[in-house]
Amino acid sequence: MTHLFDRLALRGVTLRNRIGVSPMCQYSSTDGFANDWHLVHLGSRAVGGAGLVIAEATAVQPNGRISPQDLGIWKDDHIPNLRRITHFISEHDAVPGIQLAHSGRKANTARPWEGGQPLPNPDGQWRIVGPSAVPFKEGYPTPHELTSDEIDGIVTAFLQAALRAREAGFKLVEIHAAHGYLLHSFYSPLANHRADEYGGSFDNRVRLLIEVAQAVRAVWPDELPLAVRLSSTDWVEGGWTIDDTVELAKRLKHTGVDLVDCSSGGNAATAHVPARPGYQAPFAEAVRHGAGIATAAVGLITDSKHADKIISCGEADVVLLGRESLRDPNWPLRAARELKHDFAPPPQYARAF
Repeated sequence: MTHLFDRLALRGVTLRNRIGVSPMCQYSSTDGFANDWHLVHLGSRAVGGAGLVIAEATAVQPNGRISPQDLGIWKDDHIPNLRRITHFISEHDAVPGIQLAHSGRKANTARPWEGGQPLPNPDGQWRIVGPSAVPFKEGYPTPHELTSDEIDGIVTAFLQAALRAREAGFKLVEIHAAHGYLLHSFYSPLANHRADEYGGSFDNRVRLLIEVAQAVRAVWPDELPLAVRLSSTDWVEGGWTIDDTVELAKRLKHTGVDLVDCSSGGNAATAHVPARPGYQAPFAEAVRHGAGIATAAVGLITDSKHADKIISCGEADVVLLGRESLRDPNWPLRAARELKHDFAPPPQYARAF
C-alpha cells in the first residue's frame, strides 16, 4: 500500500514524499521579478519537508498577470532571481516547480488585501483578452477577443516561458488551465462563444490547451515532468464537467503530460462550491482511474491522516497543500510525527523534533 511518505517518480524526477506546496500568488513582485519574499516563502516550505514546491502563477506575458504585483517569466531578466530560489529548494531535497499562467479576462486586478477589484486601464497598455468578448462578471472589463495570430502568440509565450523555467533550474512545470484564467476560459462553454476552430465543439474548445501542452512538452526536457492544473467542474449547469475533464486528461496524457492537478471552479461568479475538507479529491480519483494518469488532490486538505488516506486509497498520487502550508510551513514534518514515519528534519531543526 502506498503512503504519504513514499517516494514518487515522475519521469526522471523523484519526489521524496507525496506532499506538495500548491502554487499560491504572493502579490509581492515588481515588474514580475522574484525577490527575497519569494525566496523565504518557497524556501521555507522546502526546509519544512515538502517533496514538491510549486511557485505561484507566473505570467508568460505582462498582461497575463492577475495583479501588477504578480510574478513573471516573460523576459530573460527574470531568470537569475528565480535561479537563486530553485537552487535553495533543490539544496534542501525538494523538487522546485513553477506554474506558468496567463490570467486572460481576469487580469489587472488589485491585490486581495487592496480590494481585489479590476484596476483602471487608462493607457491601454494592459489589454484584457479572452476567447470571446464576455466579461467575467459585472464590473469587470469586456475582454478583447483574441485573433488567430494572437492565439499563436500565446502558445509561443508559454513555450518561451518553459525555456526560461528550465534555464532557471525548475524541475517541474505546471500549465495553469484552471480558475477561470485564459486556458480554462477557452475550454469552458461559459466563456468561449467563438465560431472558429477554437470554439463551439469540445475538440475546438480544448484546442488551445492541447497546443500549449504540445509546445511546452516539445522544449521541456524528456526527463522532467509536465503537469497541468484543470478546473474539474465549473459548478454551474451547462458548464464544464468532470466527464469533460477525464476526456481532456486522456488527450493531455497523449501529448506527454505526466500529472493532472485537479482543482475546480473560478470561471462563473455565481457558482455555488460545496467546499469541505477534501471536496476535490473525488475529481482527482476520477481522472486518475478514468484517464490512467497521475493526479494531485488539492483543496481544504489539512489533516495528516486524511492526506495519507487520499494516497493510500488511490484517490491521488500527490496531495497539494495551499492555505494549510501558509499556516504551517513545517506541516510535512508534523505529519511524519503524527503518522509515525521516519522522516528527518534538517539538522539545524533536529533539536525541535
